[in-house]
Amino acid sequence: MLFYFNDSYMPKNILREVDFIIKMGKCSNFERPETWALRKPLVKILSYCLMPNHFHLLLQEINFGGISNFMHRIGTAQTNYFNLKYKEDGRLFQGTYKSKIVDDIRYLQYLDCYIQVLNPFELFKGGIENSLKQFEQAFQAAIDYPFSSLGESFGVRKMNIVDRGDFKNMFSGIENYKKFSQDALITRNNRAYLGKLAID
Repeated sequence: MLFYFNDSYMPKNILREVDFIIKMGKCSNFERPETWALRKPLVKILSYCLMPNHFHLLLQEINFGGISNFMHRIGTAQTNYFNLKYKEDGRLFQGTYKSKIVDDIRYLQYLDCYIQVLNPFELFKGGIENSLKQFEQAFQAAIDYPFSSLGESFGVRKMNIVDRGDFKNMFSGIENYKKFSQDALITRNNRAYLGKLAID
């Protein structure tokens, strides 16, 4: 959904159409069907992490209203899917999405670390505390976690979801990013600060 819904072009039943096109062998996952109009993304997805009961997105708006439009599509599609699958009716999410404008470069770096590293650390065996003790293994698990952008952000996976843009120049590579994350989480013990980055 992150890939296909980030587009001004929106067929009525986009996921059904994509599924049909993939089954016909005309494209593969995370590939845009050639028959569609030229892709015009609504937002830049800088990073993301999909957790078992919530998700985090770091978005940069391209056109006015792009974030609202994108979030509406994601929320509506997920609700419709859940209701159809489980024969339910009504709202899936507790309320509307919450957002915060990021206007400080250091805050942006920490937020990115919160999304791509600290969230997957919660899923590591033993949680965050054990992740910090076994940082190398936990960081590798975060790279391998298929529902986080960390692997894609540094070229380990190619899914065409994230667009780091100028943001990728903040870190010279994954080793540099790992050192930053380790410094933020362990040396500076910024877990409390990182926790405040979450929007309640």
